[in-house]
Amino acid sequence: MKGVLEMKQVINTSKKNEGEKRIAVLRLELDYELATLYDAMTENDDQKKSRCKQKLEKLRQEMIRLEA
Repeated sequence: MKGVLEMKQVINTSKKNEGEKRIAVLRLELDYELATLYDAMTENDDQKKSRCKQKLEKLRQEMIRLEA
């Protein structure tokens, strides 16, 4: 029984580390997408703005899920 609990702790720690790495990547993706949105706004490109907003919403939802 003790071995099973230790294995679960190892798995949970591994999942936590993966989540932390993904959050770091998400932050980079968010920064990039915000810069792209800024460019779209200065270019007055409505299609590009819409795509950026959709991507930002997906990234935001994933960030919320990982931080919970």
